[in-house]
Amino acid sequence: MPTESIAPTIKALLENLLHTPIPIRLRAWDGSEAGPRDTPVLVVRHRRALRRLLWQPNELGLARAYVAGEIDVHGDLYDALGRLAALLWQASDIGRPPVRAVARDLLRLGILGTPPKPPPEEIALSGTRHSKRRDSQAISHHYDVGNDFYRIVLGPSMVYSCGYWTSTDAGYDLAAAQRDKLDLICRKLELRPGMRLLDVGCGWGSLALHAAREYGVQVVGITLSTEQADFARKQVAEAGLTGQVEIRIQDYRDLDDGPFDAISSIGMAEHVGTGPYGEYAAILFRQLRPGGRLLNHQIAAIHPQPKPGRSFIDAYVFPDGELAPIGTTVSVLEEAGFEVRDVQALREHYARTLRAWVTNLMAGWSTAVRLTSPGRARVWRLYMTASALAFEQGRIGVNQVLAVKTHRGGASDMPPTRAGWLETR
Repeated sequence: MPTESIAPTIKALLENLLHTPIPIRLRAWDGSEAGPRDTPVLVVRHRRALRRLLWQPNELGLARAYVAGEIDVHGDLYDALGRLAALLWQASDIGRPPVRAVARDLLRLGILGTPPKPPPEEIALSGTRHSKRRDSQAISHHYDVGNDFYRIVLGPSMVYSCGYWTSTDAGYDLAAAQRDKLDLICRKLELRPGMRLLDVGCGWGSLALHAAREYGVQVVGITLSTEQADFARKQVAEAGLTGQVEIRIQDYRDLDDGPFDAISSIGMAEHVGTGPYGEYAAILFRQLRPGGRLLNHQIAAIHPQPKPGRSFIDAYVFPDGELAPIGTTVSVLEEAGFEVRDVQALREHYARTLRAWVTNLMAGWSTAVRLTSPGRARVWRLYMTASALAFEQGRIGVNQVLAVKTHRGGASDMPPTRAGWLETR
């Protein structure tokens, strides 16, 4: 086959497979190119990438090829994914075209064959969905990647949820935004010395440490990640807060030592799942004293549409994770007995946080690859870049929901205005 014909043939094949024009330039493994100029370049390095798309002509097929290093993007990845958004985030499977429509191109490119094995970074969980055992597997897949890897991505704050960006000053950075987010949570909960805080899904312990150090509270933090727990316990010991902060490896369904004065659930509910969320809310309600507050910080689906088949996020990033609309979350919390008092949308804050994380990852790329694998680093680059665009374009959001367990008779112990928690210290 003449060299100059490879890239145009790939372009024609992809457009038949994906049912849409390819909006960026293509470069084949032989160096030939086709498609619009002055755009990022999608580099097809191996025939196997096309075979993946033949069998999986959707975002999962594209993601598998990217994670495996069989395709790459030269130029701005944000720009490339923005142009490919209709392919990567479409609501339903594209479906395979008639064989005759692509048969000649398949033969010319030599890509006929069985489905390639997915990259090793892809996971398929076993057992009953959202059982304790399977949830533990899912959490371990995502969080037990290595604390040193997460330090590269998250920076010294080790906070894995969106920052609260209160300034546009040049010197205001990710660490400052995460500090302001932690403080916002503590102010919304109106923490005071001597209070007992439950932090569900405590991560690496950053909120627990901040609440104990700055507000004098006793904290119980729970996680299913052994690496997170080990890191958090060391941080607690180094801070001299062992008497104030307890970090446990514990499932939320095993909590039995309430009541707590306040509960934080930051980036946890996405792992719980929409089915078990009612039980989760009921457990938190039982663990809270009357007059106590819950701060639920949760990513939300905006205008959700059913999507059959596995997504890239489910296969590589958050297995079994589910996003619910904010209205569903509020309804379930109130069905459990809570009174929802405040909802604050932070969608743009998460987009900015994700861009900061991508910058961190790219700055430490070689170390990140050495600590994990080239495929794992590519998973994270793709996931965070695509997620930043999803927040920016309003496909997903994130909200802080402040709820209270009222006293009998309806007293809430809530302040009359929001002023106490919306002003930074």
